[in-house]
Amino acid sequence: MTALHLSGGAEEPHLLPPTAPPAGGEAPLLDAWSEAVIAAVERVSPSVVKIDVTNGRGRGEGSGSGFVFTPDGFVLTNSHVVSGAKSITAMLADGRRVPASLVGDDPDTDIAVVRIAADGIAPATLGVSSTLRVGQLAIAIGNPFGFHATVTTGVVSALGRSLRAQSGRLIDDVLQTDAALNPGNSGGPLVNSRGEVIGVNTAMILPAQGLCFAIAIDLAKFVASTLMRDGRITRGHLGLAGQNARLRRHIVRRFGLTHESGVLVLAVEKGSAAEQVGLREGDIVVGFADQPVAGVDDLHRLLTGDRVGLTVAIEVLRGGERLRLEATPGSAPLR
Repeated sequence: MTALHLSGGAEEPHLLPPTAPPAGGEAPLLDAWSEAVIAAVERVSPSVVKIDVTNGRGRGEGSGSGFVFTPDGFVLTNSHVVSGAKSITAMLADGRRVPASLVGDDPDTDIAVVRIAADGIAPATLGVSSTLRVGQLAIAIGNPFGFHATVTTGVVSALGRSLRAQSGRLIDDVLQTDAALNPGNSGGPLVNSRGEVIGVNTAMILPAQGLCFAIAIDLAKFVASTLMRDGRITRGHLGLAGQNARLRRHIVRRFGLTHESGVLVLAVEKGSAAEQVGLREGDIVVGFADQPVAGVDDLHRLLTGDRVGLTVAIEVLRGGERLRLEATPGSAPLR
């Protein structure tokens, strides 16, 4: 790059000749980095789509990103991009606009699958997120503010983060990256240097810079395959409303608890598993399925789909006593 030298006084600026990079210096490294990014982008960009929605909840129109991941037109995106949409349209990399239909969405992981019918679509290759290391190259592709197929780069900043979904549940297995994201990037792919998708871009923290997050592709693959098969994710449901509550130290010592908090029951749904087992307002849940429960997030993690219909133990503190109740979770109601 030509350097611009500004001298003192009123002299005109002088253009300095470019300085040749030192032998074995950073130029070859930059070239290799650039080649890796270019190759990855060229491999994945044909799979990236812009998603436009007309919302049925009086919120007008919105847009986001997504990417084709099967040859027959299944597209991964974020739940918050398409949830409640009255109509969905996808703009392909070649400029074609095609209608899309919602296959299923899961607000608790912010993952959704839509489907398009179009010829000549190129599915992206899904990678593996469990083998990622902090510092690896991360490339985000999407449509921020409607600018189609925008590319930003960075590194994987951290692994195994937790992020709270709009539903209130924590999403585990979240990747942190400093590849810049903006409104409209949601649902687009985060890829590695081989052009393999390692995450689904989902959020950034404002006004912070360089704090962006993606749902790890291993979790996204599980959710997507279940949505394609069943149209929804099944989770266990007890039927109680609760909040985190601190426990007095003498209570923790008396019952030999490994934590100093639990879930205070605020209300119990009529006809629910919680009511049937005898849970009451004011009870404090401290264990579920022989696992400690220190708060609402622990209970959410333990109420997986494989618990539905199975009898499990709930440990409760009530009036100075520790009770062990047997409950059979049902399926969480559709939202």
